[in-house]
Amino acid sequence: MTSVEIEYCVPCGFLERAQAVQYALLQSFGDRLEAVTLRTGDHGVFVVRVDGEVVFDKADDEFDVDGLVRTVRDRL
Repeated sequence: MTSVEIEYCVPCGFLERAQAVQYALLQSFGDRLEAVTLRTGDHGVFVVRVDGEVVFDKADDEFDVDGLVRTVRDRL
C-alpha cells in the first residue's frame, strides 16, 4: 500500500494546511493508503511525499489541495 508524508513548517503555522491535505487524501483514498502522516519541520517547509518521492514542494509549486489529491491519485 501507498504511504504519504506531509512535512510542514510549525513556526509558519502550516499545521492547518497540512491537516487539510491529510483530510482530503484520507477522504478520497482512505482504503488505498497505508498511512498519511504529518511530520513537523521549520524554515518554511511544506513538502508532500508519496512512498518517499517528493510530489509537491511549496518552494516549487503553488499550494492547491485539489491539485495534490490529483497528484496522489496518479501515484496510486
